[in-house]
Parts: sequence; C-alpha cells; structure tokens
Amino acid sequence: MNPLLRLTDEVATALAEGRPVVALESTIISHGMPYPDNVAMAREVEQIIRADGATPATIAVLDGVPRIGLDDEGLELLGSDAAVRKVSIRDLPYVVARGEHGATTVASTMRLAALAGIRVFTTGGLGGVHRGAGATFDVSADLTELSVTAVTVVSAGVKSILDIGLTLEKLETLGVPVLGFGTDQFPAFYTRSSGYDVPLRVDSAEEIAAQMRAKDALGIGGGISVANPIPEADEIPRTEIDAIIEQALADLARLGITGKDITPYLLGRIVEITGGASLTANIALVRNNAHLGAAIAIAFAG
Repeated sequence: MNPLLRLTDEVATALAEGRPVVALESTIISHGMPYPDNVAMAREVEQIIRADGATPATIAVLDGVPRIGLDDEGLELLGSDAAVRKVSIRDLPYVVARGEHGATTVASTMRLAALAGIRVFTTGGLGGVHRGAGATFDVSADLTELSVTAVTVVSAGVKSILDIGLTLEKLETLGVPVLGFGTDQFPAFYTRSSGYDVPLRVDSAEEIAAQMRAKDALGIGGGISVANPIPEADEIPRTEIDAIIEQALADLARLGITGKDITPYLLGRIVEITGGASLTANIALVRNNAHLGAAIAIAFAG
C-alpha cells in the first residue's frame, strides 16, 4: 500500500479481507453536476453499491492527501467548494505537494485505485478524442491510462460530446479491450447507440471477471473498458441530443473555452438547453453503472 494514501476503515477492512470494492471518481461531483444534486447523487451511488454487496470507495485528494473512501463531510466539500481543482494524472503531484483539494478524473481515479489494490471502477462517461482533435490534439488522458493501469472501468460509453469513432480507434491502437455489456452497439452516454458497433460483447458480470483473470494470467497490462448502455427508459433520443450538442459546441467555440474546461462547460450547457433532462439521464446512467460495477467486483472477488 502506498504510504501517501489514506483509506477509510470501511475500505481498508474490505480490502484486507478480500471483499469486493468499487472505486468512484470525484470530478463528477465537483465538475459534472450542480450542487446539491451532485452530493445527493454521490451518496445514493455509494448506497447502491453497499446494498448490492460491495464496498464503495469514492476517491479524491483533500488537503493534499489522496483519499480512498470519503465521509459525508468530504463529499459535501467536493460538491460545494468552487475552489476544488479538477485533477488528472499530470496534476496529482502538484495538488499533493501543495496540500490542495482535488477532484479526480477517470485517469487519476484509476491510478489511485490501482495503488490501493482496487480493480473495478464505475463512472458516468469515459473521456476520449475530442472533435477537431486533428488540429488541437485534444485527447483525454483517460485513454492512455486505460492502456497502462489494470482497472476495469464501467461507463455508459464515451461522452456524446466527443468524436466516438476516433476514440474507438485510439482504444484499439492502445490495446484496450472494449466490452459492450448486453449490446452490439457502442453506447454514447445519453443515448444507447452511437452508430458504431461495439468491438466485443459480454452478457454477464462473470464473463467480465473471467476476462480480467485471463488478462492477468497472460501478463497483459492495462485495463478494460466496459460500455454499459443507459437504461432505455432514461435515454435521450440520438437525433435530439446530437442537435443539442451541436448548439453547445457552437457556444463553446464562440466563448473560446479550451483545455480541461471544455467538458464541464459542455455538460453544464447541455443541462441548460435540455431544461435539466440531461442531468436526469446522467444520474440514471450513473446508478445503472454502479449496479454493474458492484456485480463485477463481486464476481472478481469470488
């Protein structure tokens, strides 16, 4: 165990006893949803995982200390303090050294989860290749982290605001297995189908756990991306969300927003344009992913 990490008693005991643990990111709390919906969602997702028989471990950096598992006070701070920094891999040493608060992205959550010995992680949407990346070279660190860190990441596909086709190509180049859970179509966050076929299909948590073990036994590094479609009753039709995303992207370009501020702006703008419908869909897919993540962690621990 890395000495910089601080685990809650609940998480430390579960790991010591070999019981299933599911990591959760914190950027979705600080930069993905408005307050107080973000804190309510975080607490609900933790409870879903506990009710399903696993231990949740929300990951963040507080006062420069990487935390594996948070109490209510920590969740409240992440959800309400505007000064919490969005922390990817490159930012981790900076925030730790300066004793700052940081909400971890998919990439940095994966790295800290792996340091703690946690093999399964659930999130909302995976980062990827941004539209126009041929000119900007804007590619999420989530993808490269998946190629080197042995954590299975459950998401509702990559965020709809990204270039999904190029993201799948990049994942293939990096050697990352992409598994569609119960689907032949790769999901696109708010909607169940992106128009792209999923590279590999699985239909049970046990299949995913078996592939994790096989990957380990073969000595193949890196993680696995599990694409879990949003429940049909909660999706926003593809034609509808595509038009909304185009409007949000036009607003983004007009304002000149760049870098790590792109995704938080776009997600917030989409909430505004949809009158909150995208937030409802976002919460629904996070719940759905939490159930699957718990099932995978239980199957792998068993």
